[in-house]
Amino acid sequence: MMSKTEVLEIAGNVTSWLIEAGDKLRPGVNHISKVDTKSSRNDLVTNEDVSIEKLLDGHIRQTYPDAQIMGEENKAERPQNLHGLVFFVDPIDGTLNFVRKHDCFASMIGVYYDGEPVFGGILDVMNKDLYWGGPLLGVYRNDVKLDAVADCPLADGLIGASWRQLFTNRFNLGTIGYHASGVRILGSAGLEFVQLLNGRHVGYVSTLNPWDFAAGSILAEALGFETGSVSGYRLSLLRPADYVVMTPNAMKTFRKLAYA
Repeated sequence: MMSKTEVLEIAGNVTSWLIEAGDKLRPGVNHISKVDTKSSRNDLVTNEDVSIEKLLDGHIRQTYPDAQIMGEENKAERPQNLHGLVFFVDPIDGTLNFVRKHDCFASMIGVYYDGEPVFGGILDVMNKDLYWGGPLLGVYRNDVKLDAVADCPLADGLIGASWRQLFTNRFNLGTIGYHASGVRILGSAGLEFVQLLNGRHVGYVSTLNPWDFAAGSILAEALGFETGSVSGYRLSLLRPADYVVMTPNAMKTFRKLAYA
């Protein structure tokens, strides 16, 4: 268990690093010099992804030399356990948007200690909005503290989803979307969490890697959302997951419909 003083120190460091990353990324949208593919033609990595992750990793290693880092681009050094401080780093969440739209992407860092949530930070890069906080601090958008989530039912709210899962009707998402007010697809897990934190959506469903959901889960849970795997099993921070986050009321309906 970390003290509030220790968490505040992490908060100051992580927020300053994310702001620095954003300051580099905004002009970077006009200077993308290299674009490669990973698992598919729409799973992209750019020179900016690599550069920003190196920047953030460097800050973490200098400030917390004993910490572990789970980064999207650095596959060689991914942790095999959750002992001590672990930083989950996503330098550009929504790289396809970054390349094709020059907009609608985020930078994220989630921090856990012995597997327990400590601090999350999500930077909506182009809008210059930083969402940060955790269980000991509450959740903030820049300097404004956000209220706990209203426990809206699924029928009264929008949900976010991955286009792949929606189009293939995984987890019965077509039916779930029908029972909600509608479905929206943003192409960035970080910005899907932003919709939740601002009370614009009641849920989000997707297949995500740990760096995609680590920071957002911390912030969402601190505001009263429930998180978990679609199947109901405990989430692992060490491997991909079929992930769901919703208001408690919406989650009840989701659980009934996901495999109906």
